[in-house]
Amino acid sequence: MYSEAVLRYYEMPPNKGKMQKPYAQGYEDNPLCGDEVTVFLKIKNGVVEKASFEGQGCAISQASASMLLESVEGKKLADVLKTSEKDVLKMLGGTITPARLKCAFLGLEALEKAAGAKA
Repeated sequence: MYSEAVLRYYEMPPNKGKMQKPYAQGYEDNPLCGDEVTVFLKIKNGVVEKASFEGQGCAISQASASMLLESVEGKKLADVLKTSEKDVLKMLGGTITPARLKCAFLGLEALEKAAGAKA
């Protein structure tokens, strides 16, 4: 049902955990299923030095958040804000059903809140 990469990131997300003294954070939830993601960013000179998240939910929402945050470390904040839903789907690979798209984009929405507040 899920790709091997999605299961790996869900079971052992490399960047899951609350960050101490983040520069920015953003929260998003999906009230229909109860999934939650809070994104934490450390930003220096307009570059994301570190990104992590806390959350709970399905494999898609949690793996997507982990993959996404791993991909933004070292990028300029302006470039992070250009990350699209298409980019997220590409990271996840395979096909995401319409009912699961909100789950897939939860991390992106929380990231946009965090990054947009500090742009």
